[in-house]
Amino acid sequence: MNSGQSKGDILIVDDKPDNLRLLSVMLTERGYDVRAVMSGSVALMGAQAQPPDLILLDISMPGMNGYVVCQHLKANPLTQDIPVIFISALNEVLDKVKAFSVGGIDYITKPFQEEEVFARIETQLSLRQMQRMLQTQNERLQQAEADLRQALDQERQLNQRIEEMTALEERSRIARDIHDSLGHSLVALNIQMETALNLWKDAPQKAYEFLVEAKQLGSQALNNVRESVADMRADPLQGQLLEKAIASLAQEFHNTTGIAPKCHTDFSLPFSNSVNTVVYRIVQEGLTNISKHAKATAVQLQIQTTPTELSLTLQDNGKGFSMNGHQTGFGLQGMRERVLAVGGQLEVTSELGNGCRITAKFPRVTA
Repeated sequence: MNSGQSKGDILIVDDKPDNLRLLSVMLTERGYDVRAVMSGSVALMGAQAQPPDLILLDISMPGMNGYVVCQHLKANPLTQDIPVIFISALNEVLDKVKAFSVGGIDYITKPFQEEEVFARIETQLSLRQMQRMLQTQNERLQQAEADLRQALDQERQLNQRIEEMTALEERSRIARDIHDSLGHSLVALNIQMETALNLWKDAPQKAYEFLVEAKQLGSQALNNVRESVADMRADPLQGQLLEKAIASLAQEFHNTTGIAPKCHTDFSLPFSNSVNTVVYRIVQEGLTNISKHAKATAVQLQIQTTPTELSLTLQDNGKGFSMNGHQTGFGLQGMRERVLAVGGQLEVTSELGNGCRITAKFPRVTA
């Protein structure tokens, strides 16, 4: 008997005592906890009372054969997710189609080849463990989303109190900063979760990777909510050069949407930090809106510096929108306020079916 930690709980069902003893010894020596029963009815009661991690099920048994036992297991919500590996003898006819149709996931034949038995068992137990991890991760993500929604509700209440205590200009600035800092992370989180849900059945490992990344994004967004009031006056570039910060936004957009923006940038003539901050915020807000609403397949970003001005153009080929209904939208209004605050000009053009184009120009202010 292996005195270490159990590698898994296995239920063996076979009406032949010799087979039960052989498999029990083999598996026990390899560190598994083993339960052995000689009939399908007892197996069903044992599996429901204490669900094992895996079931080895003989096909040819009197009274209730393995196919019928498996059907009962898969019909019971308490046991339907337990993997079942069928056992058959070489001289028996194994109906593979029926074995898989009733819910079996693999089969082994007698006489047993030890390494084959262990390889098949360990493969199924690994898949089972991965499914449990995915389920646990999904539950944690759902809780994180609920916590995030609660934090956002608290943040909105805080914003209302701030708006009652401050001037109109300050209220607009605070709302804009919170919107900019959180919107991008939340859109990325939703995309990761949607992708994971789509991959859940066909590619569980890939889904798990997306869920892990979504959990990280959720934690990041939640942290942004908690710190937004304290950090809203901080430099969003965090000491980075504008060129590097824009490249990071483009890469993150590519990671979350699968679309690689075509970037043509020239930062050879530097501008003030206030202009750089506005340029960064406009690109961030624009890419967030494209991710969230545009359904685009191509994005172009151009930034050019000259001795007299910095020009920015962000364009997509998405579904576009009617300008009549979006002239004062929250995102566009925030962009306009930011650009005007540093003496720049902003133009947004769009129409249904023809994408959107954002153009901004910032004059160089000389002392």
